[in-house]
Amino acid sequence: MRFGALVGTAAATVACAAPAPAPPGGLPAAVSSDSGRQIASQPQGDALAGLPAGFGTLRQETVSLRLGQSDALQVRATPLDESVIRLLSPDSYRALAELKRSKAEAIAQVARRYGIRDPSLWYASFFTIQRGETRFSPREFIITNVGREFRPLDVIPLTPGFGEQRLRQNGRQDALYVFDGQMDVQQPLTVAYATQRNDDWAALLPVLERERSLVKSRAAARRSP
Repeated sequence: MRFGALVGTAAATVACAAPAPAPPGGLPAAVSSDSGRQIASQPQGDALAGLPAGFGTLRQETVSLRLGQSDALQVRATPLDESVIRLLSPDSYRALAELKRSKAEAIAQVARRYGIRDPSLWYASFFTIQRGETRFSPREFIITNVGREFRPLDVIPLTPGFGEQRLRQNGRQDALYVFDGQMDVQQPLTVAYATQRNDDWAALLPVLERERSLVKSRAAARRSP
């Protein structure tokens, strides 16, 4: 069974269907639990200043990084920093913001445990079309940024069976990754899983900066009489 774009009750469908065999960009239905709680991480800084939600046009797949081979295990990772997801289309933004709200309590517990104020959050999907059973190791997902290597402080499962760490053909497992808040998504970064690496983020930064300016312009035009 191929996974469709699913979201929780309070989250809108993410309109970012990726070409096969990459995993679809929707969120699992499980993320809608505990909805309505305050988002645990609210990044600050110049990239977020004056950046309202609801005026972006980018698709989730535009800001997602992919790792893996076409027929074997693939990983798709999306940063959940507000300065990035506010550049997405309104439906995509609402879905990802709801994902953070739905897990706010779990995120806050991790932050307290490690004594950090604003953890960096990433949404990751593991997917395969390979026949048989494919194993994956969640802790092997690593990000290199600002001259250091970030390993997950914790991994919060979003789909049933994530802890089994295995996939069947066309299977998908999703999780929320919590990292040290010293990560800076306004700088180049590399995501890695096992021996696979993706450093496309540097090429995306000008795209994000351009959309950031457009979002502010659209918001200003809406406020004008």
